[in-house]
Amino acid sequence: METTLKFTASHEWVRDNGDGTITMGISDHAQKLLGDVVFVDLPDIGDAADAGKTFSLVESVKAASDIYAPVSGQILETNSSLDDSPELINEDPYNGGWIAKIKLDDMSQLSELIDSDTYLASIAEE
Repeated sequence: METTLKFTASHEWVRDNGDGTITMGISDHAQKLLGDVVFVDLPDIGDAADAGKTFSLVESVKAASDIYAPVSGQILETNSSLDDSPELINEDPYNGGWIAKIKLDDMSQLSELIDSDTYLASIAEE
């Protein structure tokens, strides 16, 4: 896992693209808990994302799980590959299995996220 990734307590990851945008998805830990992903309800491009609010849904053979926006901003792009290949979340959660790209309303929100070492320590305790 990249040490530059940031995380939420609800297991979403964030990659700062360095241009006022982020790419996000769910963590490897989250996809393992879900099991085989069979459907992803992607947010609509242009919609507003509200930090901490539901904006997507991932369904697996075990359960359906809400995905929460890690930051507030506007949805710029979604990973349309997930429409035909939702299993990308299981196979490559940090690259091919990304869910959305978001233009941040406020860059300082990134500092509120959990660094990778802290996140790994927190899931080791579960």
